Amino acid sequence: MTNKRVVLASRPVGPVSESNFRVEDGPLPKPADGEVLVRNLWLSLDPYMRGRMNDAKSYAKGVDLGEVMVGQTAGEVIESRHPNLKKGDKVLTQLGWQLYGSTGDAIKVDASRVPLSCYLGVVGMPGMTAYFGLKEIGQPKAGETVVVSAASGAVGSVVGQLAKLWGCRTVGIAGGREKCDYVKHELGFDAWIDYKAGKLREDLKAACPKGVDVYFDNVGGEIFDLALTRMNLFGRIVVCGTISDYNATEPYRVRNMRAVLVNRLKLQGMIIFDWKDRYGEALKALAGYFAEGKLKYRESVVQGLENAPRGLMDLLNGKNFGKQLVKL
Repeated sequence: MTNKRVVLASRPVGPVSESNFRVEDGPLPKPADGEVLVRNLWLSLDPYMRGRMNDAKSYAKGVDLGEVMVGQTAGEVIESRHPNLKKGDKVLTQLGWQLYGSTGDAIKVDASRVPLSCYLGVVGMPGMTAYFGLKEIGQPKAGETVVVSAASGAVGSVVGQLAKLWGCRTVGIAGGREKCDYVKHELGFDAWIDYKAGKLREDLKAACPKGVDVYFDNVGGEIFDLALTRMNLFGRIVVCGTISDYNATEPYRVRNMRAVLVNRLKLQGMIIFDWKDRYGEALKALAGYFAEGKLKYRESVVQGLENAPRGLMDLLNGKNFGKQLVKL
């Protein structure tokens, strides 16, 4: 048996291309004492990966040239030298873009209660990002208006559903009628805005006649800038992603920052690692909602590790619908 993996071959300047990656074959890893050998079944693709391809300071170390691309994986233990894990256990790992890997940090999950792929999405890192970002930074109160961008995506879809469950009026911003219909009719948002329709300012005002109390930002750029103009006094903004800038060679320059001062807004970045001591709380809450049928989800799946670069490119260009995954 051999291991297939995808490594970073070159650093992108502007948009990511398939030439930035290289597929390699190598020997099967051997687990040391306290480790397991895992066959990865699912790979998560996430916007943060674009930043890890750069040679720049960030909240986490970037990927070195020739190194396996980072990413969360879900798979099955095929050999164990770990005291608490056995062959056949389903686990979450951070083994990245490869078919097999050995690790001592695998987290056992119950795939009979929740589909294994969902531990990378609605009840996994994206779901927990939505949970802590909205609950702890957004601090929504029943009756308030919550707006979320990339509302049909892995994080945004959970943000909106949680806001509804917690008694808020929820408005989703998405791209295209199909995604907007999903946000409204399947996820149950109160209103939607199609940013591709070319009337963002007017549509945001119409959807939020009483202003915005909480804005959960996944995109940055013009949408973030316009959201600032609709924020209510003492509103809260959760800065979770700036995907509109990830492929840009020049960042968007915000024009309405004065709104932060005038309306005494709270604006804070959201990185899920800051809540690692409370992951269990979020997982329990999200799995509970999921079991009750209160959390809906969609997945965009590409087949095969060799197609992971194309999947990431689609994600960064907004072509995914829901959580972007690779089935290995």
